[in-house]
Amino acid sequence: MSNEILLSVANLHVAFRQGSEWVSAVNGISFDIRFGETFALVGESGSGKSVTALSVLRLLPLGGRILQGSAKLDGSDLFKLPEYELCKIRGRRVGVIFQDPMSSLNPVMTIGQQIGEVLRLHFGLKGAALKSRTVELLEQVGMPRPSEHFDEYPHQFSGGMRQRAMIAIALAGEPDLLIADEPTTALDVTIQAQILALLKRLQHETGMALWLITHDLGIVSTMADRVAVMRKGEIVEAAESGPFFERPQHPYSLQLFDARPRLESCLGRKQADTSLSPLLEVRDFKVYYPIKKGLLQRVVDHVRAVDGVSFCLSKGQTLALVGESGCGKTTLGKAMLNLIDSSGGQVLFDGMDVTKASGEARRRRCGEMQIIFQDPFSSMNPRMVVGDIIEEGIKALQPESTEQQRRERSEELLAAVGLEKAARMRYPHEFSGGQRQRICIARALAVNPRLIICDEPTSALDVSVQKQIIGLLKELRKKQGLSYLFISHDLAVVAELADFVAVMRGGKIVEIGRVEQVLFSPAQDYTRKLLQAVPGRASKQR
Repeated sequence: MSNEILLSVANLHVAFRQGSEWVSAVNGISFDIRFGETFALVGESGSGKSVTALSVLRLLPLGGRILQGSAKLDGSDLFKLPEYELCKIRGRRVGVIFQDPMSSLNPVMTIGQQIGEVLRLHFGLKGAALKSRTVELLEQVGMPRPSEHFDEYPHQFSGGMRQRAMIAIALAGEPDLLIADEPTTALDVTIQAQILALLKRLQHETGMALWLITHDLGIVSTMADRVAVMRKGEIVEAAESGPFFERPQHPYSLQLFDARPRLESCLGRKQADTSLSPLLEVRDFKVYYPIKKGLLQRVVDHVRAVDGVSFCLSKGQTLALVGESGCGKTTLGKAMLNLIDSSGGQVLFDGMDVTKASGEARRRRCGEMQIIFQDPFSSMNPRMVVGDIIEEGIKALQPESTEQQRRERSEELLAAVGLEKAARMRYPHEFSGGQRQRICIARALAVNPRLIICDEPTSALDVSVQKQIIGLLKELRKKQGLSYLFISHDLAVVAELADFVAVMRGGKIVEIGRVEQVLFSPAQDYTRKLLQAVPGRASKQR
């Protein structure tokens, strides 16, 4: 790492227009990034981290404005350059990995075309040379069978593969500075570890500087040379990584440390009673997808997404389902609720096989088994106000209820999840991510369920909001005797909430047991691999 400064941001002020007023988003921050170093900008949603990065590249959305300040790249002020000069820097000297690869990648262009666009624009490559370099980049970021994926579209990739494609696009210009905005959000711990190792390796090979934007202190402890903590548009603490993790100074930094879930939280907890009769029994459950080939599209084989899964869950208990992307966790959860078709086996809820239920029996069971989806925003109708979203299930399953009763119930549920009654007349886009997840919890509770399937309900949430959601789920379990099937890749969150853990791999459960036994005395090598991949695990024992 060099002491020479690559990027210097000084007294940056950014605001957004709201009606006739300007609301401050970044309030006079300053920092430097040196050649070859990793600089981490840490903070929660709304703190101004991403806005700062977008401001430096002059990519602010409509309504945003840089009020004052400077951003000098190798001595040249980016705020004073004409647009055509800045276009030569974006993607070339400064690359960006955006937070959500699915929304950042062009859905109608192949991955090869999207990487090739950078190579053609900045290096003038064409034809065979362009394809050769594109495949080389895909290989460099660890994409399996890169030449085969060259002509595929983003929707054909897994989350980890899309993130690798985003990194390949960002690296195509051979940048001096790579801005990585939450590059591992919502990825499995093993994929996350692979992405972080990849960034470190590429940084070592190319000498580029890395500007890491994240709320995950575990990742920061693994990656960063220097850390700056941001809150409400201001940097409240900046330090070298070592001293920061040994002795954080600012109360907000201490708050972030205290809010982190910890693997050790499951130790010494009162153990769940295994003698209780099961509320949910899953027996040899299967979900297969046919593979068709040939002119007549005959079925030649099957993708065994869920392959003979069995487990039990008692009233008031939580079973966590963990594993990597593609192992079948979410498919299992959806198939249990008949949201997708199953291929065999049984799901017994209170003794009834819900996979074979129909008519009134199925409708009643739908009320007793609910789901909280991973992405709260996409799982709500953006054209409906929150009150209607919550009341929709009540109308369907309790048609005898009056409008007044439904309104009172929605207000009661909003209060239960920590939101104001007035929230029922607002739209989903008017809420933060944590608030939207609370609304989805309220919707799931509206029909008085006995079991809730939670599909990654805290992934991509800030640590403090995550802590609130975990606390809320615990409180609801205690008060209402709810049972949870908690699907997650975050083992620290699992430790906070679960009584039992089932580890899935390739559609099968490879290990199941009490949470403390699985997390601290795993029987399977695969489970040990998941635990070893947790970023900054050692630092979490601070």
